Amino acid sequence: MRKIIFTIMSLAFMSLAIIAQENKTTKMENKSVEAAGDVLVDIKTTMGDVRIRLYGETPKHRDNFVKLVKKGYYDGVLFHRVIDKFMIQTGDPDSKGAPAGKMLGSGGPGYDLDAEIKYPQFFHKRGALAAARQGDEVNPERRSSGSQFYIVTGRVYSSGQLGSMQKQLENQQKQTIFNGFVAEYKDSIMNMRRNRDQVGLQALQDELVAKTEAEAAKNPAKFTDAQREAYTTVGGTPHLDGTYTVFGEVVSGMEVVDKIEVVPTDSYDRPKEDVKIISMKIVE
Repeated sequence: MRKIIFTIMSLAFMSLAIIAQENKTTKMENKSVEAAGDVLVDIKTTMGDVRIRLYGETPKHRDNFVKLVKKGYYDGVLFHRVIDKFMIQTGDPDSKGAPAGKMLGSGGPGYDLDAEIKYPQFFHKRGALAAARQGDEVNPERRSSGSQFYIVTGRVYSSGQLGSMQKQLENQQKQTIFNGFVAEYKDSIMNMRRNRDQVGLQALQDELVAKTEAEAAKNPAKFTDAQREAYTTVGGTPHLDGTYTVFGEVVSGMEVVDKIEVVPTDSYDRPKEDVKIISMKIVE
């Protein structure tokens, strides 16, 4: 393992690459009981009704969602991106009345939200509700879309598959930490390269590798027992964990989500026949 990491780190070091079934839901909820500050919302769609819970622990996302629901913002929007064994996405205001074939997914209320990534407390198990966002390359702070969200369907993984994914997560974590250290020492590295100081470069690399290992050991990138149980029983999308804000979950109506998940789609993953949110209502 150290040899693999060392090779990857050496490349980064020398190039200075600084990279910035409803019952199932009930069985494996991210939260088993409603907590203070949680809000329930009923979503009426053209394929059936879904009830979601917004977490009190992610108040910015909860309050924004409630505000939009009360304004009727979501009434008439389409599920514009649907991928089998992955998720269903909605919340683009440009989808209201959009003609067939129109590419969607860029619309919003004109603002985004600070990330509230509460990981590993909340993760991408089946039924999780999470905020869509732009990619890391243009959104390194991982700020959320002001209105677009998705509901996870995902798939079930074996223990062996999760083990392989955890190794990848560990390597990615160490690579990110190492790249951060390289950024701090950029001037020194450039100076040593100009002077062809190979001994100095090797010594600094060894130092940064050791610092990387120590930093990663403080908070290891590994799946919790709750994640392993969920992903090996009801499923989900573990590769998204820790990178998107999960701010709620499906309480009932997961069978409706399952129906939406498998509708025929076009090359943009948009359903060929519109699947629409008719209305949303806060449960008082």
